[in-house]
Amino acid sequence: MPGWIDTHCHLDAPEFDADRDRVRERAAQAGVRHLVIPAVARAHWDAVVQLARRHGDSYALGIHPLYTPQAREEDIAQLRHMLEQLRDDPHLVAVGEIGLDFFVPGLDAGRQAWFYEQQIALAREFGLPVILHVRKSSDHLLKVLRARPVAGGIAHAFNGSAQQAGAFVDLGFKLGFGGAVTYDRALKLRELAATLALESLVLETDAPDIPPHWLYATAGQRAAGQPQGRNTPAELPRIAAVIAQLRGLTPQALAEATGSNARAALRGLPALG
Repeated sequence: MPGWIDTHCHLDAPEFDADRDRVRERAAQAGVRHLVIPAVARAHWDAVVQLARRHGDSYALGIHPLYTPQAREEDIAQLRHMLEQLRDDPHLVAVGEIGLDFFVPGLDAGRQAWFYEQQIALAREFGLPVILHVRKSSDHLLKVLRARPVAGGIAHAFNGSAQQAGAFVDLGFKLGFGGAVTYDRALKLRELAATLALESLVLETDAPDIPPHWLYATAGQRAAGQPQGRNTPAELPRIAAVIAQLRGLTPQALAEATGSNARAALRGLPALG
C-alpha cells in the first residue's frame, strides 16, 4: 500500500469533535501516513500543536484570511512569540494557513493584505515556508512573494492559470491538488493536474472542506434530506487515484513523487519508509 501525505487537513475543525482520533485512525488504515494540520486563527494554535504531536503529524501556525475580521493586530505579536518558542519543534513545518481571499464577499482587502504581509515577514524571520490560501488572489500573493521571498511552501487548493502555476513554482512553491479535481466539469483544473510537471504537485484533502464528487450533495439533494458527505483524510487515496489516472501513473508512483515533493516544500516532514 502506498504511503500518502495529506498536506492540508483541518483535523482540529469542529466537524471532527465527535470522532477525531477515529478519523485519524481510519486515515492511517487507508494508507495516509502523515498529515499537515494548518491553523486558521489564534484560538486554534494550541489545538493543532497538540493534535500533531499526539498523532506524529505536522502543523503550521497562522491566521487565515477568512478569519481576519475577528483577528487582532496583537495576534501577530503572539504568533511571533509562539514561533520563537516552538522553533525547535520538529512538528512545526510552516506558517499557515495564510493568504488572500477575493472570492468571499464582504472581506476587507486591506485588512487581509496587512495580516498576509505581516505573516510573510514572520516566515522570513524564522526561515519557514508558508501554506497559502489562494482564491482569486494569485497575482496579489505573487507580487508580495516576489518582493519578499520566503523559503517556498505550498499554494493550497490551487486553481489558477498555467502561467500563475509556473510563477509559484519559480518561487519555490508546490501546488496542492485535492477533491476539486475529481469533478468531471473541472476541466481546467484536471488539465493542470494532468500536465503540470510532476515535481510541482502535492496532494491534500482540505478535510472537512472541498469534498470529492462522491461525497458532494447538491442543493436540491440537501433540500430533500440527503446530508452533505464529510470529507476526511481517508479520502486521499481515492482522490489520488483520479490524479494518477489523469497522468497515466500508478498510485505507487504518484505517492512516491508527491511525498518527495511535500518533503521538499515543508522541510521537516518525515520520510515514509
